[in-house]
Amino acid sequence: MKGLAIGTAAAVSLLLAVGGAVAEEPVDVEILAGTCAGCHGAELQGAGAVPRLRGHSADYLRFTLQSFKSGERPATVMDRLARGYRDAEIEALALYLSELE
Repeated sequence: MKGLAIGTAAAVSLLLAVGGAVAEEPVDVEILAGTCAGCHGAELQGAGAVPRLRGHSADYLRFTLQSFKSGERPATVMDRLARGYRDAEIEALALYLSELE
């Protein structure tokens, strides 16, 4: 067991040391956007207090998601969800959603 703990610590140290060299996983933006449908509707048109996502500019969507992520824009759900998004996911979502008519 002791050898396993040393091996795990060494592996973690190695990953931290080369963290910049490890490529991020690609973003499957259609799956990511599909998770938005639970609150924003199947067509991402929103309803009531839940806003429409499709058709906004990429700049607006990027800014809004980054604001949720940083905590600058409080929300009941989105601020917690956005904290889990990588910057690449926010960028991909902003571009994808802005292209929906």
